[in-house]
Amino acid sequence: MFTGIVERMGAVAGISPTDDGARLEIDAGGWPPNAAPGESISVDGCCLTLLRAEASRLRFDVVPQTLSRTTLGRWRIGWKANLERSATLATLLGGHLVQGHVDGVGRVIDAVSEAKERRVRIAAPPEVSAFLVPRGSVAVNGVSLTIAEVTEQWFDVALIPETIARTNLSTLRAGDEVNLEADSIAKLVDASVRRALANSPP
Repeated sequence: MFTGIVERMGAVAGISPTDDGARLEIDAGGWPPNAAPGESISVDGCCLTLLRAEASRLRFDVVPQTLSRTTLGRWRIGWKANLERSATLATLLGGHLVQGHVDGVGRVIDAVSEAKERRVRIAAPPEVSAFLVPRGSVAVNGVSLTIAEVTEQWFDVALIPETIARTNLSTLRAGDEVNLEADSIAKLVDASVRRALANSPP
């Protein structure tokens, strides 16, 4: 579980195919200093298990499903990735509950700077858009954001200077793909209501 508050941006230092998917190497500049094999780290919104950390590099094995259902399968050397360690019971919940399970890939329609914020419009697939509401939460590349406006085809988010400075969302341009995760609480409520309606008498 994560909070959607990015702790570090790393750069892809290597990505190579393996028999079971791909091996991903992220140069995180020595972050986190006490990384341990087996711990979960959010990499652009994807929960990955750390294989090992050596010097400044974090190494992960990525399975085919993750490569096909997220943007990771199209990454190249140098790509900047948002990183966050998994939350603990002592972690401040500054964002919202993020599982690191990408629901779908969205595409940036437009990105415009306005005064002290940057407004980004994203087309979301149906498996994500069904759970989006104004002033609700969504994770974009692992970043917890509040939805400013939403339609059946797209949603808007406003990036404040802090988000622009600390995440890779600052570089988004029209046509870029992003990893999207809908609010987990909204998904649980929807599933519960659907089950209740299905089991209710006619």
